[in-house]
Order: sequence, then C-alpha cells, then structure tokens
Amino acid sequence: MYLTILIRTFILYIVITIVFRLMGKREIGELGVVDLVVSVLIAEMAALALEKNEEPLLKYILPIMLLVIIQILFSFISLKSRKFRKLVDGEPSMIIKKGKIDEREMKKQRYNFYDLLMQLREKNIRNIKDVEYAILEPTGKLSVFEYEKDKGVTIPLILEGKIQEEKLNELNLSKEWLLTELAKKGIIDIKNISFCSYQNGELYIDFFDEKNED
Repeated sequence: MYLTILIRTFILYIVITIVFRLMGKREIGELGVVDLVVSVLIAEMAALALEKNEEPLLKYILPIMLLVIIQILFSFISLKSRKFRKLVDGEPSMIIKKGKIDEREMKKQRYNFYDLLMQLREKNIRNIKDVEYAILEPTGKLSVFEYEKDKGVTIPLILEGKIQEEKLNELNLSKEWLLTELAKKGIIDIKNISFCSYQNGELYIDFFDEKNED
C-alpha cells in the first residue's frame, strides 16, 4: 500500500511539474482567472489521485492533461483576441489619477477603501496626494507611481495594430491627434504597429516582425 502511494506521488510530481512548465512561468500572485482555476483543479485532482490509490492513476492524469490543453488554448485565443482577453482576464483599472481617487471605478471593480489603503501601506505610501497614478491590475495587484519617484506612466495607445480609444480618452487626446503624430514619423498603416505607448509627451513605437523605426 505504502509503496503504491510513493510510486503514485512520484508519478504525479513528474506530471504536474511538466504541466506547470507547459503553462508558462508566472508568479502565484500574477495568475489570471483561467490560470488560477486550472491550478486549483489540478491540485484537487492530484489530491484525489493520492487519496483513492486503489483507482487507476490514468483516471486522474487524463483530466489534468485536459485542463492544461484548455489553459493553453485559452492563452492562445487571448493573444489573438483582445475582446476574449478582456472577457477572461479583465483589464487594468486606474484607481488614482494625479492624486485623485476614482470612486466610480473602485465601485465598478468592487474594490473598497480598506483594500486601497492596505495596498498603499504595503508600498510605504503615506499620502494619497503623492500618488500620480495607481493602477489595479487584473491580478488584483496595485501598481503605484509616485510624483517624486516616477516620471509618468506608460499608457498603451496601440496594441496589435488596434487603437485603444479609451486610453486616448484618459489622456484627453483624440484618434486624429495620434494619427497625425504617426504621420509625422512617416507611419501611415497602424496595422504594422505591434505596440505604441505614450509617456512624458513622447510616443514609443514597436513594429511587428522587429521592424523598428526611429
């Protein structure tokens, strides 16, 4: 009996190690919704496989492999579809902008002041007015940028050839302004841009297939 448990434990260790290597390297605190659900279910399957050692191990390994396939498939779709990524993982939310708390966004994200103050204390922030930007990430982590320590924050304006109009609105900039600035740089077709961001009054532009321009 004990030998069986030891062998099953060793096999499960190998299988789960391979599984998490396939899922990619991410810290526990940075797991998305799908990653977290898959991880919990895998842990549950492994526990059942050790508890019910009289049943075939393959009965539990097959569901684990299916969960991995689902996770990899969802990750691939997320890379191709921003709508799907937004649906599954959500998007970052700006909680503080130039020292002003956005209570409406906090309510929308079901994020309360106790959470906000706790996460600010963890980052040694003593005064909210010192915060230029505080962004609630999809993982629940709060990214904080102080006036005296940071020179603005990177705002993505184009992702995978698509203009992020809501980000332009946050900056009080227009789509026409962005297209004009790109035209000044000789860029006409935005579909060739994989990533374009705005920070400190300047645009950073990266093209697909590593075709970067000055």
